[in-house]
Amino acid sequence: MMKNLALLLVALCGAALLTAASKPARTSPPPAAKVNWNTVVARTPLDSHLLGNPNAPVKLVEYISYTCPHCAHFEQESDAQLRIGFISGGKGSIEVRSFVRDPVDLTAALLTHCGPASKFFGNHSAFLRHQTTWMAPLANLSDGQKARWSNADFGARTRAIASDLGFYSLMEARGYDRPQLDRCLADKALAERLAQHTKEAGEKDFVNGTPSFLLNGVPLSGTYSWAALKPQIEARLR
Repeated sequence: MMKNLALLLVALCGAALLTAASKPARTSPPPAAKVNWNTVVARTPLDSHLLGNPNAPVKLVEYISYTCPHCAHFEQESDAQLRIGFISGGKGSIEVRSFVRDPVDLTAALLTHCGPASKFFGNHSAFLRHQTTWMAPLANLSDGQKARWSNADFGARTRAIASDLGFYSLMEARGYDRPQLDRCLADKALAERLAQHTKEAGEKDFVNGTPSFLLNGVPLSGTYSWAALKPQIEARLR
């Protein structure tokens, strides 16, 4: 009887081993895909654009004027470093707000906003990095050009500025066609909102020049360059 019981136990153990062997091995779930925050762009209710993790612990706001040479210099110095050390890991986000100073600045701002939000930062960079080229004709405007820039019709006025300063070719190189650009240049409602946002920036955030910055909602006094801004960002990332 003991021999039969031993044989039964051996048979049961063998069956259990076969059953276990037939089951697929458990595997850990695949790791979550890493987000490329440098491709995440959202348009905000303030008609600004936010790049990066919207829940980032450190939030930078930039007030930018496209006719401001210091803004162009800031873009060239800071863009790569901000994208690599601030945006990519999800620790920081950048929100760009237009601070409209003049009709040329407004026309450029309308075109940077043209199309989906995903194209904004490319448009923004193109205007700032080519600023010296498109601003050069401003020193030699003819009387006829000045008259066209004073046209009572809003769309005609912005189209004249865009034509005389080479904005059409700048944007066409980025994949836009002329009818699309003309529609963006005729967006008077957006122009009026940008003007209102500019006024509110002076009243609420104490912006009286560009570039100007907020870090986590706090205006940075005396900070107008990448050299001055960089250590303040690094301090908040620690």
